[in-house]
Amino acid sequence: MSIADFLTDLFNPDLAFLPKALAIAVMSSIVCGVVGCYVVLRGMAFIGDAVAHAVFPGIAVAFVLQGSLVLGGAVAGVVTALLIAVFSQNRRVKEDSIIGVFLVGAFALGIVIISQAPGYAGSLQQFLFGSITGIPDRDLYVVGGAGLVILGLVLALHKEFVAVCLDREMSRSMGLPVFWLDIALYVLVTLAVVISLQTIGNILVLALLITPAAAARLLTDRLGVMMLLAPVLGGTSALVGLYLSWSYDTPVGGTIVLVATIGFLVAWLFAPRHGLLTRRWRRPPTQGPTDDSRAPAFAPEPGSSPAVG
Repeated sequence: MSIADFLTDLFNPDLAFLPKALAIAVMSSIVCGVVGCYVVLRGMAFIGDAVAHAVFPGIAVAFVLQGSLVLGGAVAGVVTALLIAVFSQNRRVKEDSIIGVFLVGAFALGIVIISQAPGYAGSLQQFLFGSITGIPDRDLYVVGGAGLVILGLVLALHKEFVAVCLDREMSRSMGLPVFWLDIALYVLVTLAVVISLQTIGNILVLALLITPAAAARLLTDRLGVMMLLAPVLGGTSALVGLYLSWSYDTPVGGTIVLVATIGFLVAWLFAPRHGLLTRRWRRPPTQGPTDDSRAPAFAPEPGSSPAVG
């Protein structure tokens, strides 16, 4: 399918679900790209996976009660995020262990609840794998409104989030409310995940949160530029992924994730300063490691993020 044909379908009244799917995919990608920058800087990608699984019991309860699946998932995700933030304050057990406990526990609870409702598989399939055909008009306003609230909170708390992501102990010594900032960040991650479920699906939503931000981190050493690049990369992945999905009749969520992954691989190989091949081409054969091997000043190297206290 040519781009012209795709644009024609976008404005076809008989395919009204297609522009709605594109709008929600792009909006959720932008929000996930911004919030994902903090997740990547903090080295807490696991929290995105935990939240994606934590919404499942809320979806199950909402399905049984014939309520809003999005609202049910949001409530369950926020509750789980709060529990993770509270239990993570114990220095004896690390944050990733706490996340693992609640991830499995929440998902198991959802399985038990949903098993009591007959005929659930078809209705919940779109939340597991994404769907472009079952998006009601009201979800456009829900996603748009939630996205604006998330971006507003990010703008208001940006400096505090960066301080906590880079050095928690220093943040405490400066008098910052680290515990409440943890909760705020967990809740924002939860909301970003929930508004992305319909187009990308529960299984793949973590990629929308992490992959564009990780690619942006390879492309720049400046945090401000990273937070601009990540939503651009995410939105572009959503647009290209939906076009390819519509053209070749492939699952929309998986196609968007594959496009984002290809973008990350290109950045990993060809990023101006930190790309693997770029560093090799620029490094003289007679010299050792150059300044290119140094990490950006605004964030620790992966795996060396500040410990959670």
